[in-house]
Amino acid sequence: MIQFMLQHQSANQEPLRNAPEEFVLPDVAAYLNGNSLGLMPKRAQQAVQAALQAWGEDAVAGWNTANWVGLAQQAGDKIGRIIGAQPGETTVADSTSVNLYKALHAALALRPERNVIVCEAGNFPTDLYVMQGLAAARPNLVLRTVDPDDVEVALDDSVAVLSLSHVNYRDGRRFDMPGITRAAHDAGALVVWDLAHSAGAVPLSVADDGVDFAVGCGYKFLNGGPGAPAFAYAAKRHHDQLQNPIAGWFGHKAPFAFAPEFEPSAGIERLQVGTPPVLSLAALDAALDVFLEADETALFAKADAMYAKAHALVKAQLEPRGFTCISPPPEANHGSQISLRHEHAWPLVRALAAESVVGDFRAPDVLRFGFTPLYTPLEAVETLVETLVGLIDTSAWDKPEFHAKQRVT
Repeated sequence: MIQFMLQHQSANQEPLRNAPEEFVLPDVAAYLNGNSLGLMPKRAQQAVQAALQAWGEDAVAGWNTANWVGLAQQAGDKIGRIIGAQPGETTVADSTSVNLYKALHAALALRPERNVIVCEAGNFPTDLYVMQGLAAARPNLVLRTVDPDDVEVALDDSVAVLSLSHVNYRDGRRFDMPGITRAAHDAGALVVWDLAHSAGAVPLSVADDGVDFAVGCGYKFLNGGPGAPAFAYAAKRHHDQLQNPIAGWFGHKAPFAFAPEFEPSAGIERLQVGTPPVLSLAALDAALDVFLEADETALFAKADAMYAKAHALVKAQLEPRGFTCISPPPEANHGSQISLRHEHAWPLVRALAAESVVGDFRAPDVLRFGFTPLYTPLEAVETLVETLVGLIDTSAWDKPEFHAKQRVT
């Protein structure tokens, strides 16, 4: 393993120049896939080892001696700081899909006189599947999918919930969270935001923006590890009426009383269900400390600088070679990724990997590259573009091994 070197840059050019030292970094020229799986913080590795040691030495006593029982809320409040929530409004549990189901159920229960969910047609598939499943299970519930430009037009007095991904997974478009949340509330609807490609990637202030519910994952820009548990946010104004469709013992007000009837916790713990996954929680909790210790202003400024640089180089060098940039221009709302369309996207991504430049592919024809400012140096943008130019100009991407399919793309 090696660390990326930041070449001859001043503190003004690279205000987070020491942050990569916190990570175990693969021996590659550029890792640009943190929007799919963030790299491993050294502290996460140490935290898992400590949890394993506590398991070995203390066994079941670790729930108290190592505070395993409090990890979900401890990590939840850390994520709350990152997304701009108030203390006690965010918890860590389950997966993004499960938390989305819980949040949608809770929001629908708060608007029983309405029967429509509005969603962007190009939303991440799991979000669509969850909503389709809810609509199939409720005869009167209607799922209305619309183009992103038509979201506000679709908000009428039949809409109970608007459910959107803040940053689109495919092209990196970013919705105007405060404006759209306000428009939904003006129409009498509640909003559920999916922050999977936002948390840790762009500035967020869910409390100030009046957000009702939000969910997201821990393994992308938050660097919590593969399959890291997800998070769920609910504004405190909704806690008293918060209905979790999966009534589990960790959502009970007194889990270890072992009462025969369910009585929900008074706070965000209502969205808990079963026993928390301690080993993965320990990794996520430690990873969040690395993020929180960084200068947030510098963090997002660097991400914006990388985005602007990538956008300019793509326009100048890659679009003349058959690529189309489908991500917004730097002056528009965007996430921390650049997405390119090309008819040979899959073999190009595989050829890039062979050149130690790691991005990812989204069907049918999108190459996607994420910028994680904690560990991605500015030079990685140049490395990406130069490598793609070389692959195209020499046709080196067009080899049988690069066309072979893989189960995970």
